Amino acid sequence: MKMTMICFNEAMDDEVMEVLEGCALKNYTKIEGAHGRGTASGTHGGDDVWPGLNNILFVAGEDDKTGELLACVRALRERLRAEGIKAFVWDLSETT
Repeated sequence: MKMTMICFNEAMDDEVMEVLEGCALKNYTKIEGAHGRGTASGTHGGDDVWPGLNNILFVAGEDDKTGELLACVRALRERLRAEGIKAFVWDLSETT
């Protein structure tokens, strides 16, 4: 089992949620209004100097679903390059 963390510009929220639905992933944890800085997307601080914020999704799933999710994120990243989206994956050794 894998955990995928997806960090993205809040302006992409609808598109990212559509990707999750398209991958048939219904279970996730979403954190809205995160501050951050990315190479492609710049700084998001939620203020006048650095407008905009990020959202973060945590998605746990089997290896095959994780691969499908990453392919969808890559496609979305290519399509909306300027907005900024990045996925990080790590192994889950145990869940309760």
